[in-house]
Amino acid sequence: MLSKGAAPYQPVNSITCGAAGDIGLLAMAFHRHTGPGSYTVGTMSERFDCHYCRDPLQGKKYVQKEGRHCCVKCFDKFCANTCIECKKPIGADSKELHFKNRYWHDSCFRCFKCYTSLVNEPFMLRENNKVWCSNCTAAEDAPRCKGCFKPIIAGDQNVEYKKMVWHKDCFTCSQCKQVIGSGSFFPKGDDFYCVSCHEHKFAKTCAKCKNPITSGGLTYQEQPWHSECFICSNCKKQLGGKRFTAVEDQFYCVECYKECVAKKCAGCKNPITGFGRGTSVVNYEDESWHDYCFKCTKCARGLANKRFVCHNGKIYCAECPKRL
Repeated sequence: MLSKGAAPYQPVNSITCGAAGDIGLLAMAFHRHTGPGSYTVGTMSERFDCHYCRDPLQGKKYVQKEGRHCCVKCFDKFCANTCIECKKPIGADSKELHFKNRYWHDSCFRCFKCYTSLVNEPFMLRENNKVWCSNCTAAEDAPRCKGCFKPIIAGDQNVEYKKMVWHKDCFTCSQCKQVIGSGSFFPKGDDFYCVSCHEHKFAKTCAKCKNPITSGGLTYQEQPWHSECFICSNCKKQLGGKRFTAVEDQFYCVECYKECVAKKCAGCKNPITGFGRGTSVVNYEDESWHDYCFKCTKCARGLANKRFVCHNGKIYCAECPKRL
């Protein structure tokens, strides 16, 4: 059966993309920005020291997180999130992407299979926290072709048989290797054959024409025949299901056998056949009789398998010639 491939897998397409290291300079104004890592950056006129190393921050880049101000160096060392892909900190100067409490460098956020960047692209988070693009996800989850073992993806034409599936062009004849596709075929164990190869490899051969018998046919004396090959040698009518007789490898219907082949009874002048009454034949001096026609000319007593006398070309029982 020929069918279209399954619909593509619908991937998750929801991610927050922000700047992990939006850096400000200490100056006169105050500006606040809340980033994805719950820290803020800005400029302010008051003097602050780094919460960790105590270096002054005035005139330097800084990051504020959870009410604490720190220099960029200390932020990278103590506060930065760790990239789930490369296992390195996502520094204040790096772009950070996060999804469900997982964090990536923007350069690390790419398909695990094909390495395509997935920034602003559909993706799927799979086992071991690996991200996959929609194409690779669809291919991974798609059924595998029994022929080439590659995935059958959306839009691929395929052939399904007994819970197995092939690309249409991979479903080929085991004998000639030609594509069967959506055509007729014959299964034999783990092999599949097109109609032509199956005929030549497995079909019986007609006793007359020697060609394969693909359907129908009949058997006579343990030999197979096409119905159209098993015919009367005289009138050419098919003999399947009809009475016939065989004479020296030739077949005759009842009518043609009577007309063309059978001997004529010297008594009744009718043909002597093997059909119906009179299956036994009496032969004498190049003449033949039905057994019931071979009788005494005078008393009409049957003489088959009995003594008789031939007188003046006529048949008599042993007694009647004495009375002539």
